[in-house]
Amino acid sequence: MARQKAKASRPATKTAVKKRSGAKAAARSSARKAVKAKARTAPAKSAPKKPARPKQRIAVSHQREEDFKADGLRTYAKYRDLGIAEASHGLAQAHVIRLQGPCNPAEVSKLHFHDVEFQMVYVLKGWVKTYMDGQGETLMKEGSAWTQPPKIKHMILDYSDDVELLEVILPAEFRTVELKA
Repeated sequence: MARQKAKASRPATKTAVKKRSGAKAAARSSARKAVKAKARTAPAKSAPKKPARPKQRIAVSHQREEDFKADGLRTYAKYRDLGIAEASHGLAQAHVIRLQGPCNPAEVSKLHFHDVEFQMVYVLKGWVKTYMDGQGETLMKEGSAWTQPPKIKHMILDYSDDVELLEVILPAEFRTVELKA
């Protein structure tokens, strides 16, 4: 008999719970409608807009020996600017680098990092041996490519007399910091 009473009271309890839940759902629905209406009428708060970048233009660069200049970051290298910095208004830089042989480790092997957002190097010709913090020594040959995360400590250890590298860096202007090994 006690069980029958319990069964009889369950539906009543469930109905009461459903009624309360229905009232809560209606209240939530009204609150949502009020918030949506307010959002439609209130002025939208927008995040600060980034200044628009100037429109990029096409950059074309053809291989010419006279375009290799010894006016770059390293005295033992000649750089051929590919016109990307100017065309992208400083967004990126790309150049071909010829490291001048023979390699002199006393001049070349200096631990440093670049304050960049992105850096990628591709070996066009020859080979180069690098050291990167967390990676160790790596021999990069023709066709090898690597990225250097921002501010990673690295250095060149050795290279072939005919090495040519393609380097892409973001942004075009950046700071290089030499470190004591």
